[in-house]
Amino acid sequence: MPLPNIFTKEVTDEMISRINKLKPDSQPQWGKMDVAQMLAHSNVGYEMVYDNIHPHPNAFMKLILKYLVKNKVVGEKPYSRSMKTAPQFLISNPKNFEAEKKRLIDYVNKTQMLGADYFDNKDSGSFGLLSKTEWNNLFYKHLDHHLKQFGV
Repeated sequence: MPLPNIFTKEVTDEMISRINKLKPDSQPQWGKMDVAQMLAHSNVGYEMVYDNIHPHPNAFMKLILKYLVKNKVVGEKPYSRSMKTAPQFLISNPKNFEAEKKRLIDYVNKTQMLGADYFDNKDSGSFGLLSKTEWNNLFYKHLDHHLKQFGV
């Protein structure tokens, strides 16, 4: 079953509404991150697309990721709670809840405003070219997973 389309205003508004239900003291149902760290972790995916502040894997690692990880990340099947996290997504230091929340909402809005066609056949940096459906799944599934982690 296709995932909700993060590129539509309705789905974006729903995700932002869920983000806005988070509080600085929201507790995870699983995992080690606090809510501010989870928001910062969720921002990393967008930073990789928009800000180019994280190193991209070399050609060999990109090939490995494309064949061993890509389908888990961009497919429709939900993430498991125990799925390994890539090193650049590990957040262990304290983060500012309000700042990370605002950045995430801004990224979600920017993604929706750019639209699906902007992302169609765009290079992901880690998995090669992705279709707009794969980008949608990547964005929606990751954020949905972590919002569920915190009960929203």
